[in-house]
Amino acid sequence: MPNIMLTAQFQNAEFASNERERGLEKLRSLGTLIPEPAVLTPEHAPDLIASIASSSVYTDEFYAAAEDLRIVARWGVGFDKVNIPGATRHGVIITVTPVHMDAVAEYAIAQWMATLKRVYTLNHLSHRGDFSIIRTYEAQYTTLGLYGCGRIGQEVAQRAVPLLGEDGRLLIYDTRPDIAEIAAQYGAEVVDSPETLFRESDTVSLHVSGDETIVHYDLLSLMQPHASLINPSRGNLVNDEDVHRAIEEEKLYYYVVDDPVNDTRAIHKDHPRIICTNHNAGITVESTMRLDAKGIEQVSAAIAGRQPEHILNPEVLDHPRVKAWLKE
Repeated sequence: MPNIMLTAQFQNAEFASNERERGLEKLRSLGTLIPEPAVLTPEHAPDLIASIASSSVYTDEFYAAAEDLRIVARWGVGFDKVNIPGATRHGVIITVTPVHMDAVAEYAIAQWMATLKRVYTLNHLSHRGDFSIIRTYEAQYTTLGLYGCGRIGQEVAQRAVPLLGEDGRLLIYDTRPDIAEIAAQYGAEVVDSPETLFRESDTVSLHVSGDETIVHYDLLSLMQPHASLINPSRGNLVNDEDVHRAIEEEKLYYYVVDDPVNDTRAIHKDHPRIICTNHNAGITVESTMRLDAKGIEQVSAAIAGRQPEHILNPEVLDHPRVKAWLKE
């Protein structure tokens, strides 16, 4: 039987379920399940037909050697480490599983509320014996700014509008050509620059993909001292030294990032107004079941010779290797 590689996410006992086990049984009927290593090299290529991938690095050399590989299905929507150009050159389909946007949107809304209500500061004060009453804010009188309004940003907008009410404002910055039409669906205002978004918002929430750092000290310096920056996307979007400096200088009040206190974020350790979570925003009991099911469905389709959903590199469908196995 061919090999099917699985991300370590499937080994997390926190999310064990009957649904997951049924999905794994289905995969076992199609191949031998093997664990996904941190870096994929040619030694991992023999007999591999499919992979459900997480955050492992897929090298060009691996793709060149993986002659039987049909699909790498991302367990999630991030795709920076699966090496789309390498996969496309060697005739491997890359898919994502965009079924956890609502979980990330709920996380963003929860952090928006927590920062407005100063939950983290109040908890810190109380635990150290300071029972002060401090200033907090109501969403209905504030401005929420969304930097990026793709699938997740739109889920956030949908949930934010009722909380903003008639007096709150929803601002959006996005370069996509249809942003005016999208914003109109939520009664939002489109701003023409990140500078305007950061200057006018009481809270900014980032919903952008990619590796580029887009938030530096100059942007952070435009924020209001009571404002907060929420980053449910990727830690690398924000320069950690700059945001740490800006918080210390009272340029903004909170920074929330859905990544752990490691790497460049180690500078934030134990800071009471910088909140780091372990890239957990999209991982709920319910979303995990959906992510499992969609990845298993995509892999099963490719093994059966069918075109899977949510292909990131559709041009690969014209590759001779794909044409050789794709039946429908």
